[in-house]
Amino acid sequence: MVIFAWLSTRQGNTVVYYPNRILKGLEPWEGGSRTRNPFAWIKEALSSTEQDVISMSGIDTAVYFVFMSTVLGILVLSGVILLPVLLPVAATDDAIRKHSGQTTSNGTFSDFDKLSMANIEKGSLRLWAFVACTYWVSIVAYILLWKAYKHVSAMRANALMSPEVKSEQFAVLVRDLPDVTPGQTRKEQVDSYFKSIYPDTFYRSMVVTNNKEVDKIWGELEGFKKKLVRAETIYAESQKSGGSEATRPTNKTGFLGLCGKKVDSIEYYSEKIQELTKKLEAEQKVTLREKQQRSALVFFTNRVAAASAAQSLHAQMVDHWTVMEAPEARQLIWSNLNLKFFERITRQYIIYIIVFLTVAFYMIPIGLISALTTLKNLRKYLPFLKPIVDQDAIRTVLQAYLPQLALIIFLALLPKFLLFLSKTEGIPSQSHVVRAASGKYFYFTVFNVFLGVTLGGTLIDTMKTIQDDVKGTPQLLAKSLPGNATFFITFVALKFFVGYGLELSRLVPLIIFHLKRKYLCKTEAEIKEAWLPGDLSYATRVPNDMLIVTIVLCYSIIAPVIIPFGVLYFALGWLILRNQALKVYVPSYESYGKMWPHMFKRIIAALLLYQLTMLGYFGVSQFKFTPILLPLPISSLIFAYTCSKKFYKAFCHTALEVACQELKQTANLEQIFKSYIPPSLIADKQEDEQFEDAMSQVSRSGSFV
Repeated sequence: MVIFAWLSTRQGNTVVYYPNRILKGLEPWEGGSRTRNPFAWIKEALSSTEQDVISMSGIDTAVYFVFMSTVLGILVLSGVILLPVLLPVAATDDAIRKHSGQTTSNGTFSDFDKLSMANIEKGSLRLWAFVACTYWVSIVAYILLWKAYKHVSAMRANALMSPEVKSEQFAVLVRDLPDVTPGQTRKEQVDSYFKSIYPDTFYRSMVVTNNKEVDKIWGELEGFKKKLVRAETIYAESQKSGGSEATRPTNKTGFLGLCGKKVDSIEYYSEKIQELTKKLEAEQKVTLREKQQRSALVFFTNRVAAASAAQSLHAQMVDHWTVMEAPEARQLIWSNLNLKFFERITRQYIIYIIVFLTVAFYMIPIGLISALTTLKNLRKYLPFLKPIVDQDAIRTVLQAYLPQLALIIFLALLPKFLLFLSKTEGIPSQSHVVRAASGKYFYFTVFNVFLGVTLGGTLIDTMKTIQDDVKGTPQLLAKSLPGNATFFITFVALKFFVGYGLELSRLVPLIIFHLKRKYLCKTEAEIKEAWLPGDLSYATRVPNDMLIVTIVLCYSIIAPVIIPFGVLYFALGWLILRNQALKVYVPSYESYGKMWPHMFKRIIAALLLYQLTMLGYFGVSQFKFTPILLPLPISSLIFAYTCSKKFYKAFCHTALEVACQELKQTANLEQIFKSYIPPSLIADKQEDEQFEDAMSQVSRSGSFV
């Protein structure tokens, strides 16, 4: 916090610590003064309202804070009862003294051991207190989750019924178009189909095209435009400093500018821009006329018609005319829109198998990486590295950090791998890809971090005992379960001390920005690109938070002292990320809270795991009234089912009573249509007939133009 308070007031650092406010045209510091209390951000974060978060970072970010505050509420209300009730009950028993070895910290913190269930005698009546508290945690979770679901549902409805015009509310995405009849174009097929069903509200259609080649040319053209601006900026600076002796920038035309003919940069880039512009215009015409695909965007004259179309069955066959709500234009994954119905299903199951194998057997590649990155194996398989690794200083560093570094790199690549897998499923929007990847990452972390550490550590430590008595394995695992409490308490503490410390201080983005600004950036656009912060990264942030929820819930009864650490994690997280949402992160999309049902399901999964853990633990603790806990997992499933039936449909589709609200102004349908045209298909000199084959319009008289 001290580092942040000092660095954030430096004039050159404002774009790193206040980019969201700067992009919205606001002063970096509220009130416009840099000479303010360095800890004023805490008051600003605490006093901010939900509407402040929505106006600065959108509904999705506000929903994330509902999740944070709900989990924080569950832990606080649980701790209010669990800590004063269970700690004295555990501390005043003496099971550890009678049975040495069953400790929460593997025999190192005896005082800490006395505060857990490990200090309770088997079959003791004291276990009734732990049973009652197990119910208390579950009841608190049900109440707060119900309120949160209801609140998020209302928040989503209020956003969707906003009088502001939102382009995606006037459009639907149509996939799985059937084959066109002879003599009919694709646009005529789409127009005639929707005109016959929605004669009064159908406005226009846009047939999706294969944009791979045109995107490639457009990307090259944009790259040369940036290079030209950079070269002109360098030349202008040279003119200012050198006057008439200023030299024009040059570059080589070969690989990465390292070889080839040396040319004048400004002239070369200008020629390439002219060449690629002509090539782009030609490719745009080819793309629109010859590369039409089996999907389209259909636009309506009002929100109700679009909402109704998105939730209606249009064809008798399930693999024809699949209609869904259109995502925002910036979210669309164009390459996935053409995938056929059964191809998407096949891809989905294949991806599920790959994810299962990744989750279940990821230790194999980790082990191989660790084995191959030892100095001995490096010398054996990469002999050309011998002169380097044989140096004492380098050898010492490599021995200490190389295997861990390889592991860190592998784990850092995992979220990108899961995002790639989710995209490969054929999902049409970026927000949906993030939600899918978030779910995969959650199960990965729970299985490999929570269950892996809990069961793996126990199995390794007690392997000989298990070999001697296989039937006693469940009891042995349950007895050893409290032994991992200290590890997870330390894990949670490191998460909020180190993780949120780096989050607030933004040291890494700050260093990267200043290095780029000093050595790489020449133009204003390059400087802006260097400090643009991105969004909250829900694909990794939410699963990591869910892992903490799972850990704290599962150990809340076994070792209640973990609860304050969980409270600190979510309290600090709420405070620091509130500041970041208001001043730093810029949302890359808006899904109007569609992430919430996924968050809810993961919390229910964590709650079920907690209840099953306690059911098993009480069972092996020889508590004869253990069956009294059986209603808990059943009630969780019933609760989840009830919430799903009551709320979930409104997150899949826009309710018609929401869509029918009046707009502040008449929607500009042509502007809405143009907002969905891919950048690579927007020509500088756009001709109406250029879009004739892929895009259509129905006149008021009903004829096709």
